[in-house]
Amino acid sequence: MAPKVISRRATLATCLTPFLVSATAFAEDNTSPKFVQSYADFTESPKGYSFKDVKEGTGNSPNTGDRAVYEWSGYTIGYFGRPFEAKGGPQGGAFDKDTDFSRTIIGSHDLVSAVEDSLTNMKSGGVRQVVVPYGALSYPAEDPKHERVGPMPTTFSGMRALNFVLENPRVDRTLLFNIKLVRVDKSDGKGGFIRG
Repeated sequence: MAPKVISRRATLATCLTPFLVSATAFAEDNTSPKFVQSYADFTESPKGYSFKDVKEGTGNSPNTGDRAVYEWSGYTIGYFGRPFEAKGGPQGGAFDKDTDFSRTIIGSHDLVSAVEDSLTNMKSGGVRQVVVPYGALSYPAEDPKHERVGPMPTTFSGMRALNFVLENPRVDRTLLFNIKLVRVDKSDGKGGFIRG
């Protein structure tokens, strides 16, 4: 009886099959981990983000059409807590700069929806921490420069840290925002605002 001849193609297919099956399973499991971060001292909002008031405000709350003036910082808490926007850096000399607050018109949807919703429930002077899960409440994937939906990091390194996490489905993409509502400028009904 003649020995059975096995082609190189058949040998190669036999050797590579386990790797191809593993790669297919890996590609199918290309989903973000669930909302891993949870904290007992945070309150879960009906919309799905969590928040904690660090300091209660005493002023007005913004309504749709009002301008919210705020300060913020952001961290990738699901991935080593890297800051993508931080306050309180070096002071003095070349590091001194005027404080430039961020502004948004409530209802314009130009902020991460969890941050905008959180601002509507705050009073001016208040400070709140907001934990935002990846998805509809976070930055949209189709806006990688964060020009349409902010807040946008002000430094290259901040943008890079944020995008590394948002574009990486293998890490927890949970974000933490620290928000201080500085003031509420009420709409004057004519396209302008009355400083709060």
